[in-house]
Amino acid sequence: MPVNKKNNPQNAILRILSRKKAVSLDNLKKETAGTVSEGFKGKTKPEYAISRSIKSIIETGLAEVLSTEQTEYLRITPEGREKLYRDELANSSVPMSGAWDGKWRMVIIDLPEDRKNEREALRYLLKKAGFSCLKNSVWVSPFPFEHFFSNIKKDLGLTNELLIIVTESLDEESEKYFVESFKL
Repeated sequence: MPVNKKNNPQNAILRILSRKKAVSLDNLKKETAGTVSEGFKGKTKPEYAISRSIKSIIETGLAEVLSTEQTEYLRITPEGREKLYRDELANSSVPMSGAWDGKWRMVIIDLPEDRKNEREALRYLLKKAGFSCLKNSVWVSPFPFEHFFSNIKKDLGLTNELLIIVTESLDEESEKYFVESFKL
């Protein structure tokens, strides 16, 4: 049985790291083994897959190692958070409400050219979350993802670069256009 995305050690590790400031290597291995062990029946040993995943995460810059005299800790990097968010949206693990609550969500991005990779990652996430691009930096959606993007804003330290607006009304023509576009 191949390891599916849900039981993928790398995704499990990033989820664990995203919930804490740093995690000791031993605790990370134990916690990851508890979440992915059912995906390894009869094939690869989970300990090996987890160790390889940790090594890969560090080598690709998705996490960094913090060492003390007693132990080593891992901490997720901004790149690791971006990958985790992209994977969650790609795997539809982020819940989407079926009924429109009558509110519009707008996300405005203002990242300079030297942060192009972050800007492109945010655009990718917005597309995957069902947002419609109004302009390159303005995105609109009826879907309740404002908390998801608020977490991204906080995690990546985008204080002034990302603005999230939730409103109950748009001008009449714009609202008509978006109601038709989103088939509401």
